[in-house]
Amino acid sequence: MDITALVIGLTGGLALFLYGMDKLTESLKVIAGGGLKAALSGMTRGRFRAAFTGALVTAVIQSSSVTTVLVVGFVSAGLLSLAAAVGVIIGANVGTTVTAQIVAFKVTEYGLVLVTIGFAVAFLGKTQRVRHWGQTLLGLGLVFFGMDLMSQATNPLRSYQPFIDAMGRMESPWLAIGAAAGFTALVQSSSATTGVVIVLASQGFITLEAGILLIFGANIGTCVTALIASVGKSRNAVRAALVHVLFNVLGVLLWVAFVEDLAVAVTSISPKATGLLGIERLAAETPRQIANAHTLFNVANTLIFIWFTKPLAWLVSRIVRESSQSASASIEPKYLDPVLLDTPELALDRVRLELGRLGEHTYDMVAASLEITAKGSLAELEALAAQDDDVDALHGAIIAYLGQLSLRNVEQAHTVRISEYMTAANHIENIGDMVETNLVEGGRRRLSESLVISEGTFEHLAGLHERVAEAVFLSLKALNTGDIAAAQQVVEMKSVLNDLLEVTEDHIANRLRASEKNRLELFTLETEMVEYLRRVYYFSKRIAKEVLLAESGGREAA
Repeated sequence: MDITALVIGLTGGLALFLYGMDKLTESLKVIAGGGLKAALSGMTRGRFRAAFTGALVTAVIQSSSVTTVLVVGFVSAGLLSLAAAVGVIIGANVGTTVTAQIVAFKVTEYGLVLVTIGFAVAFLGKTQRVRHWGQTLLGLGLVFFGMDLMSQATNPLRSYQPFIDAMGRMESPWLAIGAAAGFTALVQSSSATTGVVIVLASQGFITLEAGILLIFGANIGTCVTALIASVGKSRNAVRAALVHVLFNVLGVLLWVAFVEDLAVAVTSISPKATGLLGIERLAAETPRQIANAHTLFNVANTLIFIWFTKPLAWLVSRIVRESSQSASASIEPKYLDPVLLDTPELALDRVRLELGRLGEHTYDMVAASLEITAKGSLAELEALAAQDDDVDALHGAIIAYLGQLSLRNVEQAHTVRISEYMTAANHIENIGDMVETNLVEGGRRRLSESLVISEGTFEHLAGLHERVAEAVFLSLKALNTGDIAAAQQVVEMKSVLNDLLEVTEDHIANRLRASEKNRLELFTLETEMVEYLRRVYYFSKRIAKEVLLAESGGREAA
């Protein structure tokens, strides 16, 4: 037996299989992004709907880790309870069985046909969506072709006694489970393990019982991906990963003593190969039986554990407690998870939520700015200025995330939204800078020069500030929710604000005739405050116009 040819064929086939899965998943995430977001938005209506959603989403994108990250985002945003999140994670395991069902069919010989068609569509497609469908077919073809190469490479092992003996030892439950778990953890893909198991079964190397045990091990090994993804993330991310681990490990422990019973049940529902005996019959029947066992095992576990979503949520909350440490001095992004960068629609949805947080911090600065600038102490001014550090930190994180997203394989519509969100983030950050750099600096000068703004002037400034703060609030609301009416209201406030600006400026000019100490210095300070409020409204109006342009489709047309 040519060991070199066997190793090259097996590893090369596995590499093509993994690359094909990666291309398949990447393209499907782009194609189905909008639909996934809509599906995940309805996860709160009961545990069964949550489990079904988890299965559906994972079946489409073939990535339970992305499903888990999405769930964590909804939990962090307060849109989904941890118990409902448990339901989605439980259902995600059912979605992963689609791969096993596909590869168990005798379709590997058509791998190169799909590669050819997929490449042609991806290369000649006139739109990005069509090209993504081509890449999907190309990825699926590479999966089948990789399977075929592995099958051809392992064919000589049928007469290699040491390998036959090693496969015979896979009847030992913990050895088989451990080997499959280790391999899955190494390649970070339970689909790859499933593919290899089915290849071995198609050569008649393993029995159904051994195949089931190897599938059990793959279910445990895939937990490593979720655990790695949760490192350095929020408590809810760690809890979600722990739910994944508990569900998979407990599910295996529940069934490991009933492998023979599961094999009998699967054999009764799987097609029979008539006219074949011995290893030929084993090779013909076992791949489909293993795929069915994989599906039956995960569906049964889902139906069992779905009744224990709340206890599981309570258990992981007890294991992973809230941190007693004080919050960091510098705010961290809450929604920008790198895992979602390969799913642009969902990544952009996370950016929108992070823009909402950026807007909240900026609005708080604007709302407090006049009172503190005109009457506040130095400590209050410094505290207001320090709030801009949070705004700058979030702004930097959003821009960096959007920059990474723009380098991915995104559609034109996504490119438009990336540009829109970058522009909006810059406008929001400019508003924060206006408060921190200009208004706060004016307050410091007021204190250093012992300037006192009169009550009459403060009332004029307060009326102007109230409308400007309202414009900021409405523009941020429009950005976060797509509220066209709110955006239009901001734009239409221009005439009212111009009147207020004119009245306030006339009042300040008339005050020049008053015989007060430091009258000229006060005039300069009050005029600058009016100008900065004017500038804050300008940036709010720019945000509102961006929303109107995006919602009307004018940006795409341009």
